Amino acid sequence: MKISKKRIIKLLIDFLGIGTGAVIAAFAIEEFLVPCTILDGGVVGISIIVNHLTGWPLSILTVLLNTPFILIGSRKMGKLFLVKAVYAMIIFSIFLAVFGRMINLTEQYLLAVCFGGVILGIGAGLVIRFGGCLDGTETVAILLNKKFKLPVGQTVLIFNILIFSAVGIIMGLDRAMYSLLTYFITSKVLDIVETGMEQTKAAMIITDDAKIIAERIYERLGRTVTIMEGEGLVSGKKVVMYCVLTRFEIYELKDIIKSIDASAFIAISDVSEIIGNHVKKTGHIPPETAAKLSENDK
Repeated sequence: MKISKKRIIKLLIDFLGIGTGAVIAAFAIEEFLVPCTILDGGVVGISIIVNHLTGWPLSILTVLLNTPFILIGSRKMGKLFLVKAVYAMIIFSIFLAVFGRMINLTEQYLLAVCFGGVILGIGAGLVIRFGGCLDGTETVAILLNKKFKLPVGQTVLIFNILIFSAVGIIMGLDRAMYSLLTYFITSKVLDIVETGMEQTKAAMIITDDAKIIAERIYERLGRTVTIMEGEGLVSGKKVVMYCVLTRFEIYELKDIIKSIDASAFIAISDVSEIIGNHVKKTGHIPPETAAKLSENDK
């Protein structure tokens, strides 16, 4: 299959953004958090705990502990996700080793929490914004969301609370509180960097290729869409699609739509609360749904 020049340029930009974010995140961890024994959440946090207890290199631990999560996630999220995640973690691991040999910028806890949290949020936000991943717990949370409809944000938060509880037992309560504060700062900055990265999002899509886009969204994301008829003042009759999804699926959604209809209008907004059941399955679109979409196209 021939890849267009535009697609190649987009992939190069994605990998450049992911690499930059991974370097920034590694800098924050080695220059601010590790010297003060302050933890990030997720697998990176577990790696810092193991590093503290055993002295094993943090760069190697992050790769080893993340690998099973990424392999599991790649089965449902595609080969491109796997390539980007592996690339991000390799860059992240290399620069953890590089920055680990440098003189630490500060050993003041308050400075480490504030500046480390902000810089780490910028790095992690860039990685996620361009379709990569630094922490395997996020992929597991997405898979649990697909299968059991467990909220991604709550799953990650529960996992991190368990990690910070372990930190309190092993390293002391003050380290756990510093780590928790860093986690909240990182999360807020990450939301700012990755535009519109609330846990739940709503996408409204106006397009002439509703049938194909709906099928791709259903097959790749397992998300159903609501089809509505609309009429533009200038453009005339249009099909309006409405879909609720997680923040980690926004990149994939935009990629699906742009590959089919580059002129499609997409509006993404925050969803503060969802009441009722949202239909969400994986597999091929049901025949009766496809028939309805065909009727709308007509």
